Amino acid sequence: MLALLQAGLPLLNAIQLLIRSAPKSWQIWLENIRSLLQKGNSFSFCLGAQDGKFSQEFTNLIRVSERSGDLSLALRTISQQLESQIELRRKVQQSLTYPVITLATSFLLVLVMMVWVVPVFKEVFGNFNAELPAPTRMLIAISTGIQEYFLEISAAILVMATGFIFAWLNSSSLQKCCDVLLLRIPFFGNLFRLATLSHWCRTLGHLLETGLPLPDALRVSAQSSNHWVSHDFSAEIFKHLTRGWPLGESLKRADPKSRLLDIETLLLLHIGAESGGLAEMLNKRATALGSQLSSRLSTLSQSLEPALILLVGVIIGSLVIILYLPIFNLGQIV
Repeated sequence: MLALLQAGLPLLNAIQLLIRSAPKSWQIWLENIRSLLQKGNSFSFCLGAQDGKFSQEFTNLIRVSERSGDLSLALRTISQQLESQIELRRKVQQSLTYPVITLATSFLLVLVMMVWVVPVFKEVFGNFNAELPAPTRMLIAISTGIQEYFLEISAAILVMATGFIFAWLNSSSLQKCCDVLLLRIPFFGNLFRLATLSHWCRTLGHLLETGLPLPDALRVSAQSSNHWVSHDFSAEIFKHLTRGWPLGESLKRADPKSRLLDIETLLLLHIGAESGGLAEMLNKRATALGSQLSSRLSTLSQSLEPALILLVGVIIGSLVIILYLPIFNLGQIV
């Protein structure tokens, strides 16, 4: 869309070209946008009528740009933000794919040993006519419990997972609690904080660049946030600003426990507000936080690989040693 508008095409013609080249799954809602535009509706209204396909943040950016007459600026801002989000998601996936696959494989391997391997050793040990070591007895008891109650355990896990997902989707309080707990997880919590704060700075900076006043930009940031800590942070800053506090003091009051905002970001935003370059400072800080996050994700990926290999080796090695303890003591048993 940005390329077509910069080429000088009217908005309606650009939509028609997009319909021709878009995937079939897009064509229905693109046709809806075209028909609404032909009826005289604004572009922002057309986007907002598409069943949540466009976030409120992007719709508000388009609405503000329509007032200023510079739609290309909003589209460029949205493109940059989407590119940043996609790049961050790609880095997270690259960093976590190997650990997730390794942990899942290890879990399945342990489950296979418990269900099929340990029972074979249990039959062999039954012919020893001697007391087995305590670790071996415990392992056999766990294996027997898994075999006898496998369906019940699986059903209970499924019910609990389904219940949690249903409660999470329908309870904002549970969502807030989960978001707060995520930020408190050792090491990983700081990664979530960097990602959330980087997105907040980038969103607010882009909104201010389009000419939106700071209180309105904070309100839009809160409405479009997908993280409750970020949402409440924006709402608290808005509340303190409307009471007459300057931005620096509002930031402190909005996050007194520093759950989201670090000292460096606080000082930089305070300086940006005092110098009149808040939007630029927010965008620079978002870039810096994104670089920090990328660096820590790379470090995490490099450090997790040997740690997981060691963990899997310890788990499997411990199971094998426990199973072979009675055989090691076979001479004494005989």
